Amino acid sequence: MQFIDEATIAVTGGRGGDGVVAWRREKYVPKGGPAGGDGGRGGDVFLEATAELATLIDFRFKKTFAAEGGKPGSTSNKSGRSAADLVVAVPVGTLAYRVEDSGERLLADLSLPGERIRVAKGGRGGLGNQHFATASRQAPRFAERGEPPEAATVRLELKLLADCGIVGLPNAGKSTLLSVASAARPKIADYPFTTLEPQLGVVRLAPEESFVLVDVPGLIEGAHAGAGLGDRFLRHVERTRVLLHLMDGARPAAAILDDKATIEAELRAWNPALLERPVLPVLSKLDLPEARERFDELRGRIPELRGISAATGEGVRELLYAAYRAIDAAPRLERREPDAPRFRLQAAQAFTIERAADGAYVVAGERVERLAAMTDFDSDEGLGRFEAILAKMGVDAKLRELGARDGDTVRIAGYEFDYS
Repeated sequence: MQFIDEATIAVTGGRGGDGVVAWRREKYVPKGGPAGGDGGRGGDVFLEATAELATLIDFRFKKTFAAEGGKPGSTSNKSGRSAADLVVAVPVGTLAYRVEDSGERLLADLSLPGERIRVAKGGRGGLGNQHFATASRQAPRFAERGEPPEAATVRLELKLLADCGIVGLPNAGKSTLLSVASAARPKIADYPFTTLEPQLGVVRLAPEESFVLVDVPGLIEGAHAGAGLGDRFLRHVERTRVLLHLMDGARPAAAILDDKATIEAELRAWNPALLERPVLPVLSKLDLPEARERFDELRGRIPELRGISAATGEGVRELLYAAYRAIDAAPRLERREPDAPRFRLQAAQAFTIERAADGAYVVAGERVERLAAMTDFDSDEGLGRFEAILAKMGVDAKLRELGARDGDTVRIAGYEFDYS
């Protein structure tokens, strides 16, 4: 299965059902009055973390998700059926960002199975005419349309959840170590970039002693800026609590020290906090005579250096127990909290009016646009209610202040009106 760790999707809630105009019709009940039911609520769209998914590959083929709309109301004050919410499954470890004109905003860090976040809200159902009866208007002949749903563009970013990450230059033996330490079967070959995607494996030391190990594809100089594969996979190192830095023991001592400095520089450039985590330096390929010589030569120059041979198993179990102890002693990583919600405009600032090139007055704003979308303009009474609410909001007064005259065109949410 192909590993995909980024995706962008479009989500839309369900539109609310329309309210209806209806009348009470019963024997011996003259002038029964309005009895139009309300529309049902549209469904919300949720993201939910599940351990059953390992990548975001499903979103490569399906990028649009829309919840169902609510059903319209009925006679006898019967409300329409509300729609079921749409739950979209994502892998554990997914970060959800809302894409906005001003940038991206973190919605949630879904790092536990079952965690969910609403990314698009469904519209409420429109009110039936039963709600608009008053002493002076006992037979309202209008109802609300369903509220439009919320729509959003969401970027998903997967960061694998692992306790320990193996980092190092290509061909250092990372995949071989993972295959020996766990049941994972990564591709192993004698050429660079054999591993093209992160590989996870569970290391079981005892019935109640285990941890998750991840092999991060080979990093090279400039990886943080896009060289090689590093910029795609360095993010997965951020979730690990302990790093296992594997170095190729078959290389000259000076080259090994340069390799160590290169990897540390890349980690620092990507996220300086990575170098504050416990790091276990390890020299691989001790089954080769030259590697054993390098190990003896570098033991005094690299603190706490360990040597292993994945081919013979020498030092591997001791290394895994050391990693387990380091993980147990390391502090748990703090989860990323969503960005603070943004300030919303108050009622007095709930609309703007601009003059278009053709001279029309364009009224914009969340409240007025929602009101227009929920108004039945085929009904004179519905139109009258719409105008009355705009007047209470101060739209009419602002238009007069800006010089609007009878007959001028006013646009609201795609609808055009003659000002009077």
